[in-house]
Amino acid sequence: MRKFSVVAALAASLTLSMVAPSTSWAEDTIPVIVKNTSTYYWRVLLAGARKAGKELNIKVPELGPQNDTDITGQISILESAAANNPLAIVIAASQFEALGKPIDEAAGKTKVIGVDSGANSKSYASFVTTDNVAGGRAAGEALAQAIEKTYGKAEGEVMLITSVPGAGSLDQRAQGFKEVLAEKYPGITIVADKVADGQITTGLNMMNDVILAKPNLRGAFASSEEMALGVSQAVAENKMEDKIKVVAFDSNDQLVKRLADGVVTALIVQDPFRMGYESVKIAHAASKGEQVPANVDTGVNVITKENMNEPRSQELLTPKID
Repeated sequence: MRKFSVVAALAASLTLSMVAPSTSWAEDTIPVIVKNTSTYYWRVLLAGARKAGKELNIKVPELGPQNDTDITGQISILESAAANNPLAIVIAASQFEALGKPIDEAAGKTKVIGVDSGANSKSYASFVTTDNVAGGRAAGEALAQAIEKTYGKAEGEVMLITSVPGAGSLDQRAQGFKEVLAEKYPGITIVADKVADGQITTGLNMMNDVILAKPNLRGAFASSEEMALGVSQAVAENKMEDKIKVVAFDSNDQLVKRLADGVVTALIVQDPFRMGYESVKIAHAASKGEQVPANVDTGVNVITKENMNEPRSQELLTPKID
């Protein structure tokens, strides 16, 4: 990853200790605050942000708490960033309600650009994201088609698992998933609707419990990278890949391998690199008083074993993040 000497040290201080630095940032800085800085998805998004920063010749500190559930930590990072006079701030809100007022307050000091996940705020200068309802609908379609291919009809019991409660993007994915099943596939019933704590192990344990409790389970939709890893691991360990079709949101090397191996039926893949890139470009333009779009939809893609080697699929599955 690119390093920014003093700015990087300030970023590390914010990430680990949540303590505001004692000096202000220079006026060529746009911090990017994500839900955590370790998950592959966020690393890809930050890589896109770094590329934009390099092209604009500005500094892009990469900030975030240790995990998605540390809402207080993300708020502290946001407050510290806003206090240091950046050109603008880019943030992926970890919780819809809790981040609303802090984003309003930050927007009183600088331009705030939302990326990926929103909050209960009308203060965004722009918002760069996936249409997560459409993504959830795509997941429902993919799961229904996989069940029909295996069992002859699009019917039977399925599971939905969400990473953390109250995250706007995750709630929208669940909404889209439920909508398309209700509208087009009434024979498919959601028999387990689980909300975890952002930990892979929790997703694994929840999936094992459902496999035991629901012996007729035919499918599962995991709406985040962490839950996808846990759910697919449980299916593989129980040797249920021929019976339980798994559709997962997002990707990483492990999930791509499980797609190739047939443990995962489909990956619903966003374009986090473009999100990071576009959000920093838009933040810079907004900081100069230029007119920017209120919303940017970066699209959603359904990748299966059959199309995973196509050029666009490979571009999304194996982005350059260094």
